[in-house]
Amino acid sequence: MSERPATPLLDTVDTPRDLRKLDRSQLRQLADELRAEMIDAVGSTGGHLGSGLGVVELTTAIHYVFDTPNDKLVWDVGHQAYPHKILTGRRDRIRTLRQGGGLSGFTKRSESEYDPFGAAHSSTSISAALGFAVANKLKGEPGKGIAVIGDGAMSAGMAYEAMNNAEQAGNRLVVILNDNDMSIAPPVGGLSAYLARMVSSSEYLGLRHLASKVAKKLSRRVHHGLEKAEEFTRGMVTGGTLFEELGFYYVGPIDGHNLDHLLPVLENVRDSEQGPILVHVVTKKGKGYGPAENSADKYHGVQKFDVITGEQKKSAGGPPAYQNVFGETLAKLAETDPRICAITAAMPSGTGVDKFAKAHPDRAFDVGIAEQHAVTFAAGLAAQGMRPFCAIYSTFLQRAYDQVVHDVAIQNLPVRFAIDRAGLVGADGCTHAGAFDITYLATLPNMVVMAAADEAELVHMTYTAAEYDAGPIALRYPRGNGVGVALPETPELLEIGKGRVVRHGSKVAILSLGTRLAEALKATDQLEAKGLSTTVADLRFAKPLDTALIDRLMRSHEVVVTVEEGAIGGLGAHVLTHASDEGLLDNGLKIRTMRLPDVFQDHDDPMKQYDEARLNAPHIVDAVLSALRHNSAGVEEARA
Repeated sequence: MSERPATPLLDTVDTPRDLRKLDRSQLRQLADELRAEMIDAVGSTGGHLGSGLGVVELTTAIHYVFDTPNDKLVWDVGHQAYPHKILTGRRDRIRTLRQGGGLSGFTKRSESEYDPFGAAHSSTSISAALGFAVANKLKGEPGKGIAVIGDGAMSAGMAYEAMNNAEQAGNRLVVILNDNDMSIAPPVGGLSAYLARMVSSSEYLGLRHLASKVAKKLSRRVHHGLEKAEEFTRGMVTGGTLFEELGFYYVGPIDGHNLDHLLPVLENVRDSEQGPILVHVVTKKGKGYGPAENSADKYHGVQKFDVITGEQKKSAGGPPAYQNVFGETLAKLAETDPRICAITAAMPSGTGVDKFAKAHPDRAFDVGIAEQHAVTFAAGLAAQGMRPFCAIYSTFLQRAYDQVVHDVAIQNLPVRFAIDRAGLVGADGCTHAGAFDITYLATLPNMVVMAAADEAELVHMTYTAAEYDAGPIALRYPRGNGVGVALPETPELLEIGKGRVVRHGSKVAILSLGTRLAEALKATDQLEAKGLSTTVADLRFAKPLDTALIDRLMRSHEVVVTVEEGAIGGLGAHVLTHASDEGLLDNGLKIRTMRLPDVFQDHDDPMKQYDEARLNAPHIVDAVLSALRHNSAGVEEARA
């Protein structure tokens, strides 16, 4: 009689409390099962893969050693937290990742007590963990703040700002540097693991503390010299001198996939009175899954894929992606204009700058996760006569707003902002949606703000921005593919602040900005079928407004509707302000502004998000009919 297969260990673990009941000899098996579960889940949903695979053992070890959720674990960015979600009571929902009503692709406070801090932008983890640690210290409560931050996120200044202020947290703060690019660490082996265990051990720290007490009996100069000598010697052997200078006790590097190395070091760190402590862990993105290990860049974020072959399910062919249209157009323009250069903040392929970099490597700059630096660097280039394009996602450009205001707009420098992911972004949700750029840019003096209605318009706007030297200029375009219009052979130089009429009518005017133009045209067909003659204008510019066109349409139409894929305070607000200033509302004109709702929309299918935002064709029709009904009621009431 054959033996019944053993129950998988992962089936016995719902929360870290269950995990901590296991013998440490069982953790290797659990980690292997956890990795297999994550691969299978992401294969069916798509999402971030490589980063999560790289921290399977680290996730297991952290939850095994530390008292989560009382110890607050903060994952930087959060896309590496899929294994964490599986181990913290969400395994039964892991196949709902990034789907409407399902789990977020990032950490989210409303999802679980094990997600103490939402993180979807890089380099915030140390600041947040420091806040948890100091709060517990001030309240006299137990609990540490633990930040897991990738080496890429260490390129952002915010991480160092937090580390520079971490000393006040004492041993309540633990920073785990997940070095998955070998960018800092020397080769990791048995010697480095031994040294990490040694310098984090209570025996070593006790001896160090005793030596420090003796040294304090000596002169201040001698004491300081001995302290620096010990730090320097340890830094020479193990690395980490930079972190020591920032006030951290450095431990590492250690192999992040070897539980026999990880567990004793983390236990030493947990029990240490020394602090704050930085543990340097070396991991491999995509660990344990061949396709991801061999192509970490392509398996950072994936479509649904075949788990056996690793082949990603390709989307049906169609129009080119907007970022590729931008990158290829800019590269072509740069062939004849040596002043054009491109800057991105760690997102070359996401912004299309990789296309530019391939053609013009000496004029392409990836500054890392450093949006503030990117903008001011571009300002310096512009001040010296170059034509810099600063290509940054809308949601990430928010991080450099002071630099946009102070270093670019006030000085009226001709920096070109190519704003990708403008508008809703589907599965990435509210943390990555570009909802606010129209509002936060169009309010600035000297700024020009354009929005492409389709891929052909993006070509024209890229060329227009390249030729515009009078001050800062921004062009916004969405995530995803274009609408299928033919790309122009020769780009057109657009007149600044001038829109275009794409459909002529007499009763209703729809003023569209950006890619909602296609829905505005669909709405026009429906309105025409109801006998409502409709004009559609693609304004092209949120700033400066085409006031002549707006004035003409407002004086000759009964209803005017503005449509934009942006938050309140954008195009609609500017049109209403102009209409009020010019007295255009005095003749009974009905104006409706359509924009993103005043909420943070959760991740979902893009069309469902647009339905929720009421920005599709039927909603435009409803807005027009509502205005007309309101107008008729008002007229009848006045007659009565």
